[in-house]
Amino acid sequence: MPLDQDQVRHVARLARLTLSDEEVARFSRELTVILDYIDELQQVNTNGVSPREQFVSAENVFREDEVRPSLPRETTLALAPEADDRYFLVPRVIG
Repeated sequence: MPLDQDQVRHVARLARLTLSDEEVARFSRELTVILDYIDELQQVNTNGVSPREQFVSAENVFREDEVRPSLPRETTLALAPEADDRYFLVPRVIG
């Protein structure tokens, strides 16, 4: 399914992209190849094939979570640019 240059310009305008005439011509050709490949993939018979989330086995490579003591509140608040006795003070964001 050939993608004409007007369609490429339309998509570029929606994406707020400025493309040169050479880029429009190149993307027209490249996107046509991509869309043709998608059409080809849609022709593959997938009846009886169950959907998969992952095709290779994966395992968690992170360490186990373990509870450890944290910094004392006083130490942490002493490092803050502004704080009161219990909290960090930050500028108000929502009016």
